[in-house]
Amino acid sequence: MGLETATYISQLVDTNPTTSDPVSQGDDHLRLIKSVLQDQFTTLGAAAVTTTAAELNLLDGKTTLDVEGTAVLSTGESVTTKFLRTDGDGTSSWQIPTGTTYTAGDGLDLTGTAFSTDLKSNGGLEIDSTELSVAQGISQYDVAQFAAGVVDDDFLRISTTSVEGRSASEVLSDIAALPLAGGTMTGTIACADQLVARPELKDYSETKTALSAAASIAIDIENGNVFTITPDQNTTFTFTNPSPTGKSCAFTLIWTQDSSDRTIAWPASVDWAGGSAPDVTSGSAKRDVYTFFTLDAGTIWYGFQAGADMS
Repeated sequence: MGLETATYISQLVDTNPTTSDPVSQGDDHLRLIKSVLQDQFTTLGAAAVTTTAAELNLLDGKTTLDVEGTAVLSTGESVTTKFLRTDGDGTSSWQIPTGTTYTAGDGLDLTGTAFSTDLKSNGGLEIDSTELSVAQGISQYDVAQFAAGVVDDDFLRISTTSVEGRSASEVLSDIAALPLAGGTMTGTIACADQLVARPELKDYSETKTALSAAASIAIDIENGNVFTITPDQNTTFTFTNPSPTGKSCAFTLIWTQDSSDRTIAWPASVDWAGGSAPDVTSGSAKRDVYTFFTLDAGTIWYGFQAGADMS
């Protein structure tokens, strides 16, 4: 038969040459085999191929290249999202998947990261607006601050074996149970009508609120416990926002008479010592002091003139 033709190994016919082919074609067959091998493996070069069959078989079915290496990550990039791209010209570069944008503040990807069961000092995680860092925290707490407000699981609690999400109410409950070892306050503490048990008070003060003169004045107990007024007309008082029933609530009113005598109309809920309201002292700048307290949220106010003509 005629001499076969081929460019690649798959085109060679393994039954050729046949027994009927002339011996003179043997050299042509050898040259064909050499030509096919060179066309099939064009870039092997002069170096020997030393890989084993098992190593070559690892490439079976592979259409992309998996490369192990170390990438230098920018702030916020996840360690699970960079891959090494090798181009046909032999150059390599670290790539980020198409359509994925990483910016500062994207944080650290902790998926699959195991935490030590021996969490001591600096065993906590502190989250600020842009980064995750190690911190001991208060009672093993570090708080995530969010501009949109605090909701469930905005906090992390570091226990001896795990990291768990915590709600704001759970954190406040835990903090309330902490023993305090003393210190100097630098701001307001709003107790929101919660109990402060067994304090020892020293050098304390009460808030004084100056009332603006008007025909009708509401004394709002939430604004303080001492009120002052210099009237410019006859004045009717009302008392607002006392403590709830079962609590004792008290305040003091200091009245400084106008240059012309002004009168006071008190709330009907005031129960005066002696059964009637005291007279207002006559005379410019004469000062009277009144005290009031209630035990039933203002249903009854017990009233006393603590001092008259105090100028």
